[in-house]
Amino acid sequence: MTRKSHTFTSESVSEGHPDKLCDRISDAILDAFLTEDPYSRVACETFATTDRLVIGGEVRGPASVIARVEDIARECVRDIGYEQDGFHWANLKVDSYLHAQSADIAQGVDSGDDKDEGAGDQGIMFGYATNETPELMPAPIQYSHAILRRLAEVRKNGIEPKLGPDSKSQISMRYDGAKPVGVTQVVLSTQHLDPELSSDDVRDIVEPYIREILPEKWVNKKTQWHVNPTGKFVIGGPDGDTGLTGRKIIVDTYGGAAPHGGGAFSGKDPTKVDRSAAYAARYLAKNIVAAGLAERCTLQISYAIGVARPLSIFADTHRTGEVSEEAIEKAVAEVMDLTPRGIREHLGLNRPIYQRTAAYGHFGRAPEADGGFSWERTDLIEALKKAV
Repeated sequence: MTRKSHTFTSESVSEGHPDKLCDRISDAILDAFLTEDPYSRVACETFATTDRLVIGGEVRGPASVIARVEDIARECVRDIGYEQDGFHWANLKVDSYLHAQSADIAQGVDSGDDKDEGAGDQGIMFGYATNETPELMPAPIQYSHAILRRLAEVRKNGIEPKLGPDSKSQISMRYDGAKPVGVTQVVLSTQHLDPELSSDDVRDIVEPYIREILPEKWVNKKTQWHVNPTGKFVIGGPDGDTGLTGRKIIVDTYGGAAPHGGGAFSGKDPTKVDRSAAYAARYLAKNIVAAGLAERCTLQISYAIGVARPLSIFADTHRTGEVSEEAIEKAVAEVMDLTPRGIREHLGLNRPIYQRTAAYGHFGRAPEADGGFSWERTDLIEALKKAV
């Protein structure tokens, strides 16, 4: 039963956060491989610290991309905006240790005369959707992302030149039952390039943009604000803290409002079900809610390495379903081929569409004309209705 009233909190981090910068580089390298060969195999990790990037992982694809890894990484850092002492796109050192994919893993994934392409690893993947926002996402994470995306826009277009690339947001949302009704706390920490700025000065800069994003009726005199609560935040990015690919999976998914699998997304090609099946699970959960079959839906799918078909499908509609969960589980398997190959073909995942996912969430984004965020489409509504 849904509690009558409660407060729930989610956070987001900007594209300049050290972990997100690493996600961006890993996904940019993935996109470069897929551009030249849509069937490349990539598992790429990035580590960032003061004036240094270390890139490693297993790949099977054009050697010409490996030769361009350093240039790809520098361009990501430049675009994000790091030109500071301790981390400058032109001066940092880049070490690449990409090497060939393990033959033992490849034999389990590759298709053959007597087997379909198998999953790239074992694992459990979750998808979630809720009707509390138009994007069918939990409100706290959706608005946390939107705030940072807006601040990045005004920073990069020159309207707010005193802001730096590294920032974090956090929204605490009050719920009446399952519906968000107000913001109790706003937390925003952002790097600033002028060391003389106080926390109050930074709040004067960012508050209008935060209010622009949050529904006016949700912010009132009781809403508490914490902007740069520790004071000065001049040293940011990997010069202030190390970064690593895949360390922000709650930010990438549902902000803690739903379970997530054990594997991260960035830097992985779509044969890795950590990524592709998580996208499929979100796609199906979103279509279930969009079809009016439930107000909320959590979907779990499990796989074994080298095995094509999922081992299990589990649906939880949190007592909001219009049909039984068993009917939803059966319908899901009918309307979509959930083998790794089936997911890739249905969602068009063998394309260079991943760099854009690296910041501000993999879910709750608008589908794009070139196939980006294809898992956010709601084109299975009628098929699901018919199947149940």
